[in-house]
Amino acid sequence: MAEPGPGPSRAREEEPGPAGKEEAAPAPKKRRLAGGERYVPPPRKLNLGVSFGAEHFAETSYYFEGGLRKVRPYYFDFRTYCKGRWVGRSLLHVFDTEFRAQPLAFYRAAARAGRLRLNEEPVRDLNVVLKNNDFLRNTMHRHEPPVTAQPIRILAEDEEVVVVDKPSSLPVHPCGRFRHNTVIFILGKEHGLRELHTLHRLDRMTSGVLMFAKTAAVSKRIDEQVRQRQLEKEYVCRVVGEFPEHEVVCEEPILVVSYKVGVCRVDPKGKPCQTLFQRLSYNGSTSVVRCLPRTGRTHQIRVHLQFLGHPIVNDPIYNLEAWGPDRGKGGKIGKTDEELLKALVEEHRSKQSLEVLGIGEEDLNSSGESKDCGNSGDCTKSAEADLINGSSCPAEDKKDPERNDIAACPLNSDVNLETLDKDRELSLCGNQDGQTGEKGWEEKDPLCVECRTSRRDPSPKELVMFLHALRYKGADFEYCSSMPEWAMEDWEE
Repeated sequence: MAEPGPGPSRAREEEPGPAGKEEAAPAPKKRRLAGGERYVPPPRKLNLGVSFGAEHFAETSYYFEGGLRKVRPYYFDFRTYCKGRWVGRSLLHVFDTEFRAQPLAFYRAAARAGRLRLNEEPVRDLNVVLKNNDFLRNTMHRHEPPVTAQPIRILAEDEEVVVVDKPSSLPVHPCGRFRHNTVIFILGKEHGLRELHTLHRLDRMTSGVLMFAKTAAVSKRIDEQVRQRQLEKEYVCRVVGEFPEHEVVCEEPILVVSYKVGVCRVDPKGKPCQTLFQRLSYNGSTSVVRCLPRTGRTHQIRVHLQFLGHPIVNDPIYNLEAWGPDRGKGGKIGKTDEELLKALVEEHRSKQSLEVLGIGEEDLNSSGESKDCGNSGDCTKSAEADLINGSSCPAEDKKDPERNDIAACPLNSDVNLETLDKDRELSLCGNQDGQTGEKGWEEKDPLCVECRTSRRDPSPKELVMFLHALRYKGADFEYCSSMPEWAMEDWEE
């Protein structure tokens, strides 16, 4: 596993592969160990499938409340192999230096409760020195943020592809805090559509046409079109002000400011990109604009519109006062990146709307930023997230101009965890595969901060952003969705 650069690191979790099967590696001959030396089994070969199985879908269930789709809390195992920089360090030292969003008392209590396992054996001593290929497992009581209750509509389906109309607020696949409240899980659980290959991505807050391949061969064929830029993508959005009537081409380079919060800006050091814009209508205060991205940078459409002085009306990132009096028009911000991020967070905190970004207060207490994980940057996360919230970054996912999956980090704890009742904790743990169904919904978990936290639910209106993927066209296919209500010429808020 490659080592990240210096500073707080990011590492991908080892959740069970999408197919949920782990193939045992051929058992090597055990070498003779010196007295007291600890044996580390060889790494297991993981079956890197593209779908989730029935056992994953059965982990919990949905319920609907106030126009929101909610997931009943459940127990789940997050897994990771020992990072290279951890080798030779004690588990206690690793927790103290890289998992700082929790006090050490939390990890001692978790170990006593049997929730921390090393090479599938309960951790009895946090002073154990880690070795290469050590396998860590942490059982957590998992809470997922709510999403819109709007159903996923099937636009087309044949033996090769499934095309859906994705509602706003739903991530495409498990990432950060989201697992069951994702397109992949909802399609599998409610539509029986499994073993799907992701062909492209949409940002969590972006709605519209989303394609999946049913076979690896189809996925490879369409992926080749994506790489050769043969795929035409058309978006529609509603922006602030009177957008110019003539066609506008924006070619400003885009730089990622923060992978954790999911923020980008125009910068000469950024990646080159191009977006074509054409106004469709103007109602006296806002304009409906057609967007044709020629490249696929993160938040490309949203950042370019902000630069042009016409941010999306309800964009929860790029249409905020934190960007300054001109809200980032012309790239004029007047703040350092650190000051910008702080201002963005403070503005959402004052509105009690951090959850709209897919993050919470606890996410802001982690170890900081790190280098790109190699998959467009949005799934990058801290080492803390590996074992505690387990964000995923599947290698098969494709880049998309409006992609952003916020990586979540662990929860804070301000209780005296040392005094927790071990027997009660053990009774709540469930089995060691994290497949405890709805048991976590039946009673509160003494180790879970979320169980003791009262959060304001976002309104369904807060979970909609006026950006919609209207049409996707390839060499031998074209799929369209209907124009959203907010894009109608006579629409008024």
